[in-house]
Amino acid sequence: MKVIIRGKNIELTEGIQAKVNKKLSMLDKYFIMSDNVEAKVLIRTYPVGQKIEVTIPTEYVLLRAEEMDEDLYNAIDLVIDKLEGQIRKYKTRLNRKSKDNKLALNIASIEPLETEEEDVLVKTKTISPKPMDMEEAIMQMELIGHSFFVYKDTETNLISVVYKRHDGNYGLIETE
Repeated sequence: MKVIIRGKNIELTEGIQAKVNKKLSMLDKYFIMSDNVEAKVLIRTYPVGQKIEVTIPTEYVLLRAEEMDEDLYNAIDLVIDKLEGQIRKYKTRLNRKSKDNKLALNIASIEPLETEEEDVLVKTKTISPKPMDMEEAIMQMELIGHSFFVYKDTETNLISVVYKRHDGNYGLIETE
C-alpha cells in the first residue's frame, strides 16, 4: 500500500510522516492488497487542535476515518483504532453473509466483534423532490431541522442532496 500524506497549515516533519507510515503499515496484516492501493492522508491544523483524515479505497471496500485531537500523535492513534474497528465490522458482516466472499481479508488475524448488532431498517419514506435552487433547499433543510435535504435542482433539472457538514458548512451531492 502506498501512503500519500498532505498537510494543510502544518509542516509535515519526518517524525509525523514516519508515525503515519508505521501505523498504516500495521493495517497491511488485515488485507492482502496490491501495491496500487493508495492510502490518502490529510493532516490539518486548526486553532483548537489537529485533524487527520485517512481514506483507503480498496477494490471491495472504502475505509475512511477522521479524528481530531489537541495532540497530532494521539489523533493518529485514534484514527488507526477507528480503521481497525471498521475492518472488524466488515469482517463480521461478511462472515455472516457468505463464507466465500471476495474481499481479500486476512481473516485469521482479525477478531470478530462480539457485540455487532444487525442493521435494522426502522423507517421508509417516499418523497417527491420539488424544483428549487440550492439556497432555497438549504433554507428548507434548516426549517425542518434535518441534516440533509433532497430536491430537484432548477438549473440542472437533476436530483441533488444538500447536507450540513460537521464543520457547520454545507455540502452538495449532485446526480448524473
